[in-house]
Amino acid sequence: MNEIEKISIKEKISYGFGDFASSTFWTLFSMFLLYFYTDVFGITAAAAGTMFLVARFWDTTNDPIMGMICDRTTSRWGKFRPYLLFGALPFTIIGILTFTTPDIGPSGKLIYAYITYTLMMMVYTAVNVPYASLLGVMTKNPDERTSLASFRFIGGFCAGLMVTSTANYLVEYFKTTGDLASSYQKTVAIYAIIAGIFFVLTFLGTKERLNPEEVKSSSFKVDLSDLFKNNPWFIMLGASISVLIFNSLRGGAILYYFKYFIGDQNVTYFGEVSHGALSAAYMSSGFATSLIGVIMAIPISNRIGKKNTFILSGLICGVLSVLFFFLPPTQIEFIFIINILIGIFSAMAFPLIWAMYGDVSDYSELKTGRRATGLIFSSSSMSQKLGWTIGGAISGWILAAFGFIANDIQTDESILGIRLMISIFAAVGVILSIIIMFFYPLTEKFMKEKVTAQLENARSKQN
Repeated sequence: MNEIEKISIKEKISYGFGDFASSTFWTLFSMFLLYFYTDVFGITAAAAGTMFLVARFWDTTNDPIMGMICDRTTSRWGKFRPYLLFGALPFTIIGILTFTTPDIGPSGKLIYAYITYTLMMMVYTAVNVPYASLLGVMTKNPDERTSLASFRFIGGFCAGLMVTSTANYLVEYFKTTGDLASSYQKTVAIYAIIAGIFFVLTFLGTKERLNPEEVKSSSFKVDLSDLFKNNPWFIMLGASISVLIFNSLRGGAILYYFKYFIGDQNVTYFGEVSHGALSAAYMSSGFATSLIGVIMAIPISNRIGKKNTFILSGLICGVLSVLFFFLPPTQIEFIFIINILIGIFSAMAFPLIWAMYGDVSDYSELKTGRRATGLIFSSSSMSQKLGWTIGGAISGWILAAFGFIANDIQTDESILGIRLMISIFAAVGVILSIIIMFFYPLTEKFMKEKVTAQLENARSKQN
């Protein structure tokens, strides 16, 4: 592909459909799953937190394996696209089973939760790692990668907005014909079918342009050895995990925060509003305005660089999160304003992370002479899961440590734990990501002068 060739808007939208599908369920995982397990499914917060840790740590080992499998895949559809097609149906079925509540007693439920959640994470890996890696072979142009990453996250945040603005209402609608558990199952079934369809649309609407001969084969051992020598990869891994802990703690606390701390409120111009409606509006407003952050990421990073934009967004989110702790439950307007601002500035980081992994992939190819796109991008999926793993486990443990009891009147101590989780504790994660990012070396100047030019020269000689 010619370096100045542009990818069409249609194809960029098709690529964004893939993250619409993935983020439909990632929103359910991050904002609804812990609450579902404690207040609907019927296991303790501590048990849920431990399950997240065990199941996700097991699953994170699958990401680099899946990446290396993708790098060695050969088909008429390419290396990565076939997994979107053939993984769509299993993703849909297991997604529904994850939010199904069997009548088998406490021990049986816990075993069922471990099995279905582990399978869900594995099938998520089987589809999402190839999807993420696809960005690395659609174009070699760094600017087009940033654009693709932005379209990806526009799709992702649109999915988040869809889920947060409709989930509570769908649950209430289905409750008229059944219990709460079955209403969750029916609601998630709708989202699962939509996700499966959108994965297929991504398969149909995208192309892999990197020639197969440009991807040199090597052993799993050599690939892993190359990866562990890649210092920028370690930095991106640490920064990504930390920023996702920030998002996991905030997202996981929302339903608890509104149910047990905010409660029903009399809101100006709207009158009496239930805590369920307020939490839905809160989540939706964050996702809706996150689109602004995704759009802002390109011009700001073009001006000050991806690294500096990441650090700027983290600093603002950290300060706002600390301020959030001091808001009383009656200050609904300020609660929403700060959430909107955090949504905007936190969203700026996500397209940058994926674009920076593209730079890490190029850096790895220059240093080793081998292009392991699937392995590099699988690490980004791994960091995402590790972030949610640690954040999800910490969320459950925080609730348990502060004495949380589901569907009961909470003590002042348990309320404090919920408030800390959505503010101060979350801020620690984003500040840690800033510290780690200070050491990231692949600036725009470095990539242009030391990586891209030399890499294209090496590729032209090979050809």
